[in-house]
Amino acid sequence: MMTEKETVTEKIITDAMANPSPAKSMGDPGITPLSPSHTQQNDTDQVPSGPSFVVVVAIDFGTTSSGYAYAFTKEPECIHTMRRWEGGDPGVSNQKTPTTILLTPDRKFHSFGYAARDFYHDLDPSESKHWLYLEKFKMKLHTTANLSIDTDLHAANGKRVKALDIFAYALAFFKEQALKELSDQTGGEFDNNDVRWVITVPAIWKMPAKQFMREAAYKSGLVPRENPEQLIIALEPEAASIYCRKLRLHQMVDLGTQTTQNGFSPTENVGSGMTQVSPGQAKEHVRRNRQSRTFLVENVIGELWSELEEGDRYVVVDCGGGTVDLTVHQIRLPEGHLKELYKASGGPYGSIGIDYEFEKLLCRIFGQDFIDQFKIKRPAAWVDLMIAFESRKRAAAPDRTNPLNINLPFSFIDYYKKFRGHSVEHALRKSNVDFVKWSSQGMLRMSPDAMNSLFKPTIDHIIQHLTELFDKPEVSDIKFLFLVGGFAESTLLQQAVQNMLQGRSRIIIPHDVGLTILKGAVLFGLDPSVIKVRRSPLTYGVGVLNRFVEGKHPPEKLLVKDGTRWCTDVFDTFIAADQSVALGEMVKRSYTPAKPSQQVIVIHVYCSEKESAGFISEPGVRKCGTLRLDVSGTESTAPRREIQTLMQFGDTEIRAMAVDVSTGRTVKASIDFLSH
Repeated sequence: MMTEKETVTEKIITDAMANPSPAKSMGDPGITPLSPSHTQQNDTDQVPSGPSFVVVVAIDFGTTSSGYAYAFTKEPECIHTMRRWEGGDPGVSNQKTPTTILLTPDRKFHSFGYAARDFYHDLDPSESKHWLYLEKFKMKLHTTANLSIDTDLHAANGKRVKALDIFAYALAFFKEQALKELSDQTGGEFDNNDVRWVITVPAIWKMPAKQFMREAAYKSGLVPRENPEQLIIALEPEAASIYCRKLRLHQMVDLGTQTTQNGFSPTENVGSGMTQVSPGQAKEHVRRNRQSRTFLVENVIGELWSELEEGDRYVVVDCGGGTVDLTVHQIRLPEGHLKELYKASGGPYGSIGIDYEFEKLLCRIFGQDFIDQFKIKRPAAWVDLMIAFESRKRAAAPDRTNPLNINLPFSFIDYYKKFRGHSVEHALRKSNVDFVKWSSQGMLRMSPDAMNSLFKPTIDHIIQHLTELFDKPEVSDIKFLFLVGGFAESTLLQQAVQNMLQGRSRIIIPHDVGLTILKGAVLFGLDPSVIKVRRSPLTYGVGVLNRFVEGKHPPEKLLVKDGTRWCTDVFDTFIAADQSVALGEMVKRSYTPAKPSQQVIVIHVYCSEKESAGFISEPGVRKCGTLRLDVSGTESTAPRREIQTLMQFGDTEIRAMAVDVSTGRTVKASIDFLSH
């Protein structure tokens, strides 16, 4: 029962709701929370498992390369990675396909990956300028400040296309490929409803980018909007973490225990260990499909893991093409659940940074004006040049002594002569870049130091980030550092990390390091509850009216309404930055419509990087989303309608549910983070 005092307060609140705030506040509806601010801790094991799926398919949609892998729920220890792709580059293993997409001149999807690149490449230049070719476009989601459904991307010919369309085309391509392979495997038409899809994203991505990926999945037909549970957005370093727990000793390289053997550093074949199970093992797996590659993930804890004790900590450093993501996990025995100890950090320091440095070097030698023109006028030749650079980039190593040769496409040499009136050779002689020479075979000859200097800015960023992370009190005493992602294959990066750590923790690099995230994402899709505790990257809350307290609240926030003194713009915190949140943990709040006839309650969600905020008007607090409660069709005779909202924060995405308390009916609730 309510006390008399509470009843009076309720009445005041109801009045306030009925008369929205006329104070010069930030224009938010005058809502006041009806319920006290409390976090209800669910029993985390009660998270509904949702419908049962026959197969889990994970898509690793990377900045530079992408792929998929799958496992049948009946045989969770067999992870199948996709068939070999047609095409492929000399000197680069093609476990994944490049994240490149080609649209026809009338903007219809044409092809993806190697197929897109090769087709585009073979077009006549007069024709190719009408086709839309895109690569490395995923970074746009990380770098766009006010990402929306209408965000644009630029194709190689300079034309603009809607980012949502491109992402949807790419996901539709993977859906088609995976379903075709599943149909071939099972010998019948495979139904998409039987698939649980997992898409991996960087942990440092903000909510709008994650929601954008989900919107693209709906648009592509990967999953229907009515069934959001069919798609899980997984965080890349978490997926890697889950896979690393299963590693056996023969499936990884431990940099801590290694010395150089007969002049070859043992890391040279990292990333090329294709078979995960040696033939001598009893569980040798019969490959059902010559092209599909199957990995056995034994249902045991790997030897490395068995060295870990309750409470031990480790860091996963996921170095991809676009971003570097750092996550600190702690092990919880006996089930081996994971707890995130420190919120994910990192930044746009992936391996494409090296490509940008190469481009800057070319601008220094040949002039920015020429490079800009060349990219637009001869886009296919530019792609060629970057492919040639890619394979040489992978040959960079700390102890390399011989130079690296990069083929310049003939059209580069030809176009430069037309553009400047003198030769490429002349440009090199005249430029003050002395570590790049011209070889008579028509190649740029780079000294190993020149190549290493292209890596330096990116690696310095990563090392700086790691150094800052290891200085944090939560990050003391780290047992292992797992280096994963495609860029982890770089011996330059491996050596830099070793130098920085000075033996403070062991550095482990899984074989097939580029597929670690993909395989972990499949394991995550099979059991999403393995990550029990995460850290909130931001503080989230809504703007409300509270009773004005003299001396506590600033006078300019005072609003007097029917004799009652209110304080406007109060930041009502749901969850604080860096707070531990258990899987399935809910924050409960109640709201009431301002007018009985109201159909929709719109509540703005604010966020801040600071751990606490008093008012939504404070610096650093920004509107980041909208909570919509659709209350139509739930009219009730109750004098005061209470809509109870439940927000779930412990997952990779924030979810909202709402109930009309008087009728018990569910109210449609959604949080929209994409600015419209």
